[in-house]
Amino acid sequence: MILTVHHRYYVEIKYGYKSGNTVVQLTKPASDRNIPPHNKSGIYCLTCKTCNLSYVGQTSRNLRTRFQEHIRYIKTNNPQSAYAQHILNNQHEYGTIAETMTLLQATKTESMLLPFEQFHIQSLHQAGKLIPEQWPDTNPLFQLTFSHPPTTRPKTEQ
Repeated sequence: MILTVHHRYYVEIKYGYKSGNTVVQLTKPASDRNIPPHNKSGIYCLTCKTCNLSYVGQTSRNLRTRFQEHIRYIKTNNPQSAYAQHILNNQHEYGTIAETMTLLQATKTESMLLPFEQFHIQSLHQAGKLIPEQWPDTNPLFQLTFSHPPTTRPKTEQ
């Protein structure tokens, strides 16, 4: 707020507004740097110890809780997740949370979980590192992003 005094009787007040919902504010790293990765929520990757292929998942809870669910599915022979299905169907080995789980992208914004998860699934699929049980349907937007290198304008003759 800016106060300006004009003569003795007139005071002009000007208000300035600033939004906190800027691109910088929404994309800046969280200030929770001291929190261990497995105590955060977001997009994660589980890597199979046998074939070294990966599964991508998302959770709004902490990664430790979600990892325990995947392991419970495996131990109870319940192919409820694509990762458990991969381990069970192929008789592959799974490891500890430290050996197999990686936080790909921390996010507390639940509306961003699905888009970020889909992006990472497509990325690993394009790189040939995604478990077959999770192979995605073709998404035209991601196909454009991953399959075509950036083009440059041809130089015009002068």
